[in-house]
Amino acid sequence: MNPQANLPQMAGLHVYPQSVAQMADSIYFLASMEAGKCLGIIGDTAGFAGERAGVDADSPLLCRLTAQNAAALRTRLPWLRPKLLGLQKVAGTGDRLGLATPGHIRALRRVGGFAPIWAQQSMRENARAGRTPQQVLDDAMWGVFQEGWREAWGADADHLKTLADVELCVAAGYTFYTVDPGAHVDNEAQTLPAQDLPGKLAALPWNELEDSIEEQRRRYLGRNFPLESFDLRLDEVTLARAAAKYGRAIAHTKRMYRHLASLTQHFELEMSVDETDTPTSLEEHFFIASELRRLGVRWVSLAPRYVGRFEKGVDYIGDLQEFEATFSRHAAIARALGPYKLSIHSGSDKFSVYPIVARHAGDLAHLKTAGTSYLEALRAIAGVDPSLFREVLIFARQNYERDRATYHVSAELARVPVELTDGQLPGILDSFDARQVLHVTFGSVLDRFGPRLKEVLTQHEEAHYAALEAHLARHLLAFSLRNQPLLDQ
Repeated sequence: MNPQANLPQMAGLHVYPQSVAQMADSIYFLASMEAGKCLGIIGDTAGFAGERAGVDADSPLLCRLTAQNAAALRTRLPWLRPKLLGLQKVAGTGDRLGLATPGHIRALRRVGGFAPIWAQQSMRENARAGRTPQQVLDDAMWGVFQEGWREAWGADADHLKTLADVELCVAAGYTFYTVDPGAHVDNEAQTLPAQDLPGKLAALPWNELEDSIEEQRRRYLGRNFPLESFDLRLDEVTLARAAAKYGRAIAHTKRMYRHLASLTQHFELEMSVDETDTPTSLEEHFFIASELRRLGVRWVSLAPRYVGRFEKGVDYIGDLQEFEATFSRHAAIARALGPYKLSIHSGSDKFSVYPIVARHAGDLAHLKTAGTSYLEALRAIAGVDPSLFREVLIFARQNYERDRATYHVSAELARVPVELTDGQLPGILDSFDARQVLHVTFGSVLDRFGPRLKEVLTQHEEAHYAALEAHLARHLLAFSLRNQPLLDQ
């Protein structure tokens, strides 16, 4: 039976053909009308809220895309529920507007090679975009439904800092939890004189760490740790510095993990210390992973703070040869103490490092992108509604100095052009400075222009999807260049 043959023929109703699905005796589809997108159901409509398309009791029920209807649809179509992805190579695609998943799916279908996380948003981004974790997951699910994606996909509750954050995301149905203990990392320990480190150590929460200074010293000092092509040794100062710097972060991660495990068994964990001031040394990475293992924490990926700068919306800034030398050893540690994946946060547009990551991590890699999709949405708007884009650009320039405060960025307003023809506007999204200015002001822009931006993107959704597909595909394809020789900077 072809379920599409039984779809209603209604004026003004456009059905997305890949969404059509039949389960048992019911047919489900996504459609667009003048009032917006809707879920259509022919057959069993129990649990759904909507209105009949006609007076006949057998006419389709047309439902708004609400949280209630999303939850009901997930009970009927199992591929709409996020899954655990394990140690597969993963691409996470954040979506600050709730409209991008179809374009992301098209990119992955074109390139392949990754397991996707279609729902990915940090609590900070949710606050700035005015969205909830439930809305983020549901928006991604409707995109999965629209495009007929039936393979496994994940949902990442990104950069969680509190137990309340965990509870909110468990209730929403996330499967992947990124614990961010960055506020508990003592960056001062990186450069503190050696004679001051004992005071830092004495102040650590040893009860929470289920440990003592003496026991810790016995585990690490005077030992040689072989790791593939190199060995690690921690002397007294290196150990003290690692413990002082990351001890509280490890304790916080343990608290978050155990609370999460008390709420659900259906989860995967990442520990992220990427948003800190100083790089994570190889010895510190080894220490973090060893201590998490000792405390019974189970995780599938870890995000150190790598050397160089991973600024928002632009390529890697730093010495690529140094990055490769250290990343290769981070990967060896991840294989030896896991295996677990190495996560690349602020991973958007880091085209120069993708071949290095692929070369040394293989499938043990987790790429996170988010803001780059927002920028591609602005590129699409620049092409179809230049006047709106100009308003956004002017407003972003006005708010940049304030909004940049919580980001590590180096864009300068003086290098962001404003006198451009309509035809030149999309190209501004290729400028380092303009990309960062537009990237970090997204919260302010959405507060001011959100409904207008979404209206234009909805009216021109194919142009939006095409921009997203081309840009994300470029990211994914770069991982296939693993055998490309490293070029001198």
